Amino acid sequence: MITEVEQSTLDIDWFFTDGNEIGFVASGGGKLPISVALSIDNVSILASYFRQLSPISDVQVNPNINSKVDERYLSDFVYMTERGLYSFDKTVLGDFSDESYHLVSTPSTPLRLKELPGNIAQLISRSMSPVIISNFKIESIR
Repeated sequence: MITEVEQSTLDIDWFFTDGNEIGFVASGGGKLPISVALSIDNVSILASYFRQLSPISDVQVNPNINSKVDERYLSDFVYMTERGLYSFDKTVLGDFSDESYHLVSTPSTPLRLKELPGNIAQLISRSMSPVIISNFKIESIR
């Protein structure tokens, strides 16, 4: 279990799916979904799996954040999006209970859940989005 103290003090990478496409999230010290917080081992397994993938996609970076951040900030989001994941960041840093995230970058060629090995698909399916990931649009940060 990842404690609330750990959640509030760490920037934890976590992953979710809508049953088809896959999202990558940098928690920014925010509250994690229960499905993610239940197991640091599962978080580590998913992070290791996705980080070892080869690039498969071009990346579209949200133009509304592009001028406000540097390449160092974008590097991890771009890295994950090159592997076919939609990348999100916490919108309100420092507010543990605020669960707002914004889309940082989208893949031109999304990785699909059906393309994952069974054990990885099973782990990521524990964090199911009720919203279709590809419906997230590049838009301005609130």
